[in-house]
Parts: sequence; structure tokens; C-alpha cells
Amino acid sequence: MISTAACRQILHLDMDAFYASVEQHDNPELAGRPVIVGGGSLRGVVSAASYEARRFGIHSAMPIATARRLCPEGFYLPVRMARYQQVSGRVFEIFERYTPLVEPLSLDEAFLDVSSSTRLFGNGVAIARRIKDEVRRETGLTVSAGVAASKLIAKIASDLDKPDGLTVVEPGREKEFLAPLPISRLWGAGPATCRELRLLGVEKIGDLCRLSLELLERKFGKLGSHLHRVAQGLDERPVEPGQGMKSVGHEDTFDRDLTDMNEIRRELFSLADRVGRRLRGYGTAGRTVTLKVKYSDFTVESRSRTLAEATDDGAELYRQALALLPKTKAGSRPVRLLGISVSSLENEQDLRQPSLLPPPPGRTKRRQVNQAVDAIKEKFGSTAILPGSFLKDQ
Repeated sequence: MISTAACRQILHLDMDAFYASVEQHDNPELAGRPVIVGGGSLRGVVSAASYEARRFGIHSAMPIATARRLCPEGFYLPVRMARYQQVSGRVFEIFERYTPLVEPLSLDEAFLDVSSSTRLFGNGVAIARRIKDEVRRETGLTVSAGVAASKLIAKIASDLDKPDGLTVVEPGREKEFLAPLPISRLWGAGPATCRELRLLGVEKIGDLCRLSLELLERKFGKLGSHLHRVAQGLDERPVEPGQGMKSVGHEDTFDRDLTDMNEIRRELFSLADRVGRRLRGYGTAGRTVTLKVKYSDFTVESRSRTLAEATDDGAELYRQALALLPKTKAGSRPVRLLGISVSSLENEQDLRQPSLLPPPPGRTKRRQVNQAVDAIKEKFGSTAILPGSFLKDQ
């Protein structure tokens, strides 16, 4: 018996080396060269690496210092988040031409349920090809696609033939598709779990299917029953529009440890401003503000507070971060990294629902000011408008 999930047509679409590809597109001289995004600080980490850079062993989250040792001739570029958001918006507009059921996972990947779109556009494979063609034509970038009857299989499939790949798994062949793949491909099979499974003789997903449910539950508890199920390709989770993004944030690692509180506050202002712009770019706002501090010994503290109403205003985020700062040891201990993130997100449509109560004084004006400042910074750069205190310090 084929489950109802087998009737679905799910796409997983994943932009290829997104940040680095945008940089190569915007600067044709970088085409075919190793490009590493996130290179603003020797103590930072790689945000993205082009496929040319990956041949040197460079990957996301690698320390920049390590990347520079592996590929000293690479092009190390700072993150241009506003530009990536702009391109991402264009890409998602293409996705939404084919279905309203688009679940974003990040700026550069999403699930699409196109089951109800086939009469207009053809089957899932035809739709994936159309989307790939339109993304390339309208943005100059490539996207890899997986087509299957479930989110689990579509996501694994999209990663098997990068870049610019298209992998299709027909309904009923999920178990056969998964069997030769390493167990690390499965959601929930992290490094520690994979080590434990290898002790049981499990290297491939097909090996996992030969273990009994009882054994896996005894060994791994609830995770064991999950692994038993997904190893057989069973996944009936729906595509949930707007449910992919849980938080929006930004963090910076500094070239030298910070001890001066005025400098720390300036860095927090910069972070809050960028997070506010990012929230507005996504059309969302959040109620829970989290301050992250990493010290010179690599220990980390996080402090959070939840607001009565969601905000996308950088000035408000800065005020909340300042209120959280005394709850950390910043100033008394050298600070290696600072970060601000916002969760408990609400989308712009929800924020604009009519209310019986008038908006608080100044909210509408503040939103208009933010929109104007965003437009100026988009055109002239992030330093086009700065607080007077910043200019005085400089």
C-alpha cells in the first residue's frame, strides 16, 4: 500500500554556493576563482565558499585563518547581507509563481509543494526544470533541485548532484534510493550517533534498515524509532509556508579582544542596526531579543528578554541589548565575539492586522524613517548614515 505522501510532489530547491555565487555574478573577474565570503576578520569564520574554493578543503564555519592557510591565493570578501537578501527575494518570487506552499529554510533554500500545480505547469520534474531555467535567466545563478514525494527525500536528493543538479526519486523507490547512502545523510544522525551506529555494523542507510525497531529504541530511545522510520524513507510532514525561519541575527568575531565598554556598545549598535535591517528585509519582526557574548577563553554567555510587542527597529534592539549587557561579564573579561538575535518572529502581514487600539506614538514615524534609511544604505552603502557619536569617535 502506498501512503498518501507518495501522491505528493515536493521540491527541495537549494541555491549553489549562494553568497559566493552572488559575488562572482556581481564581479565577473571572480568567475572561476576561489571566493570565500566572511573574510573580514582573521578570527572570523567562513560564511560561504565557491566550488573553486571548496577544492582546497574550505567549507562553511571553518575559521578564516585556516581557510587562508589552505588557500592563500583566494579572494576573501566581507558579507554583503543586504545584497544577498535582495537576490533571495527575487529567487523566492520565482518559487511563488508555481505554488503558494513555499517553506523557506534560509535565504537560499526552500521546500515547495507543487502537488496542486501540476495541471497548470506539468509534473514536479517539469516544474523544477522551469524554476531552474528562470532562476538562471533572471538572476544569473544556479539552483539544485530534488524532486520526491516527501521533504526528507527531496532534501537529500537535491544535495547529490551539485551544482546545478536535478535528482528525481520516484514514489515507492525511497528505500532503494537511500540504501547505498552513508548514514550521516539522515536527519538526526549526528557524529555521535553515527559513531554508535558504526559499532553496530551500520555504515550505509540500508544497513540501518536491517536493525530491528526494538534494538534501535533500546539503544537510542525516541531517536531510535525516528531513525528506523526515516531509513525507510517515511516522512509525511507537510510543507509549511513561512515556518522555516525561527530567528534572525548577526554576530561578529573581532580581530582583537574588546575590553573597553564604549567600544563594546558601538559594536552592539552596529549589530542591532544590521539585525533590524535584516528583519525588515525579510518582512518580519520578533519579540525575543538575545545577546550573545563569547570571551577570550571561548566560553559563551547568552542573555534574553521578551518584549510585549514584536519589533524590527534597530534602535529598540540596541536598547534591549544594552539592558542585557550588565547581566554578562563584558568589560571585566575580554570579549572575542558579540551577537544579537531575534526570535518569536511574526510576519509583516500579521503585524499590519487592524487593531481596535491606536499604534503607540511614534511607531509609524519610526517605521517610515527606517524605510528611508534602508533605501539610502542600499544605494550608497552601510556607512552612508551613522550616529553622530560614531563620527565623533572616528
